[in-house]
Amino acid sequence: AMRPNIPRVEDPPLRSVESPATDILLREDVKQLGALVGEILAEQEGADFLSQVETIRVAAIQRRENHQSIDTLASNLSGLALEKAEGLVRAFALWFQAVNLAERVHRIRRRRDYQKSSAASQPGSLAAIIKQLKMDGVSLNELLVVLQRLHIEPVFTAHPTEAIRRALLDKESDVVRRLIEDIDRALTPDERRKGRERMRVSLTSAWQTSEMPSEKPSVRDEMEHVGFYLSEVLYRVLPTFQEALEEAVTMAYGQCPPLPNVLQFSTWVGGDMDGNPNVGAATILDTLNAQREMVLNAYRRDVTGLRTVLTQSTGRIGVDDAVLKRIEHYRQLLPHISSRHAERRVDMPYVELLGLIGARLNETTNNSSAAYENADEFSADLLLVDASLQKHRGEHAGRFGLGRIIRRVQCFGFHLATLDLRQDSAVHDSGLSELISQPDFAQRPSNERAPVLHALIRGDAASNESTIAKPVLDVFRTLREGRERFGARAFGPYIVSMSRSAADALAVLALAH
Repeated sequence: AMRPNIPRVEDPPLRSVESPATDILLREDVKQLGALVGEILAEQEGADFLSQVETIRVAAIQRRENHQSIDTLASNLSGLALEKAEGLVRAFALWFQAVNLAERVHRIRRRRDYQKSSAASQPGSLAAIIKQLKMDGVSLNELLVVLQRLHIEPVFTAHPTEAIRRALLDKESDVVRRLIEDIDRALTPDERRKGRERMRVSLTSAWQTSEMPSEKPSVRDEMEHVGFYLSEVLYRVLPTFQEALEEAVTMAYGQCPPLPNVLQFSTWVGGDMDGNPNVGAATILDTLNAQREMVLNAYRRDVTGLRTVLTQSTGRIGVDDAVLKRIEHYRQLLPHISSRHAERRVDMPYVELLGLIGARLNETTNNSSAAYENADEFSADLLLVDASLQKHRGEHAGRFGLGRIIRRVQCFGFHLATLDLRQDSAVHDSGLSELISQPDFAQRPSNERAPVLHALIRGDAASNESTIAKPVLDVFRTLREGRERFGARAFGPYIVSMSRSAADALAVLALAH
């Protein structure tokens, strides 16, 4: 249950493609993980504890399936010491987590079954939806107009109680990887045994790890939780989604020009001042810095990986002069980097340029004089390489991987996710009351407050800044600094809770001024 607060879209029934064999594979995964959990509980907590878990589980199943009374289950649970109850809750949570992992992997298996069969596209898939639009008479031009305007922006809202530790998310991902490795039962018995042992290590280690720190979750804990999904999961799948959309259009209409990214991501974590009293100017800046570091790390990994692909030599294929000129420019900008292994890379211009691009990303993380000014500069370097590959028969020599990075930069920039801000209108009013030395300002009707706010927006002086007004104005100072440093896309809307009239919007403009 500990997931970002994004509505979950369930897969449609498989129906025609679902096979008994496929269903058996899911049951096998559930059985394997259930057995692992049982072994772990017996090993870590003892046979008596496992027996108690089994007794409660059987009683719960009988109540549900046989419509028995709750008395048997209640008697097993009544009078438990808090420590024992906590252990039982964790045991069932681990079991349900394991079953959920098996079901998530099964969704991948079901989708692959559709893709391998000659049946119709999976109901609800992009391919099925675009095909239906074509059948309904929507022309390609009409569809392209809509797609050019389409903007989908999931927002991660702040929920401190769901900020599960990054270490546990990594262990969960490891279990999923092992299940996927054997999704079609293609592994040898020895490989399957080793995979089971790796899953056991992850699940046992998870049992020995507290779900939450001993202290109350901080804003940084929330941000790291959401950052896992942004920088590790969504970062990876964004290009795949875009490619699936373009492929769906091509399958239905026979062609598809390159489409803009229709997906962007936002977050309230670190910016929801109304929802968390610990959120303010400091957490806004800290969140932006942390998200920037996450996405820069991801770009560096991508660029490093691309260097093993774009190994073209000038003696074998042409390279644009613009690429060579950029290399020379960066040699002067980054002399301490360009001198390393220069002779070995002299005939591999893409490798050398990508190395220098990676160095500039490092400088960007360190905010040095050689840093990229913004994500557009970084994107321009990648597009320079892309243009050269297009001209010199590079379509199937690395351009695909480069295009995926370009897609990511278009979506995530140097900010990773847009930070939305939220504050109660009463906080603005209190700050303004102090600034203009009018204690009754907040109690006046909106038609009396509005002229005062208009005057402040025009530039009238308001300088009585102390205990109440300073933290309010610090937020707006941070917004100004953040826009200059991270770009306008770093911030989304400024949401005013408890808005009653236009004066509440004018208050934000007056404070911003």
